[in-house]
Amino acid sequence: MTLDNFDAVIDLNLRVAIQTVQAVVPSMKAKKWGRIVNISSIAALGAQDRTSYTIAKAGMISFARTWALELVSSGITVNTVAPGGIETEMAKRICPPGSEVEKRSISGIPMKRFGKPSEVAATIGFFFSEEAGYITGQTLFVDGGCSIDVHPYYKGR
Repeated sequence: MTLDNFDAVIDLNLRVAIQTVQAVVPSMKAKKWGRIVNISSIAALGAQDRTSYTIAKAGMISFARTWALELVSSGITVNTVAPGGIETEMAKRICPPGSEVEKRSISGIPMKRFGKPSEVAATIGFFFSEEAGYITGQTLFVDGGCSIDVHPYYKGR
């Protein structure tokens, strides 16, 4: 990890989130209603060799919890969606379909598949809905069970 890389990742993830919230909150407060959904990642729980990214994604979860407390009296909810492995073009480049890398990656997912972008979108859509009006400060992992899977050390004990 270099400090330049760290600064770039933090700027891209956290600074942009702050700027976006600062831009939209005044009109939400005026309406006494609003929904903010942060995008994090399962990497927020820790990922080897990805320090800057994991810190940024953990920060998104902390933002949601803090902003939820700060904005709740204004009728604004703030939540986070944290995807795991999702079938995107970038994922296909990193884990080409049918490759050993893909098989190894999928073997670590309890559901034994990558998620679909539509599954992440549906989760985000739910948090924007009226039905999610009593949910704030929460993180929903859309990860095929990865965030609940037992660490390999404990399996079979």
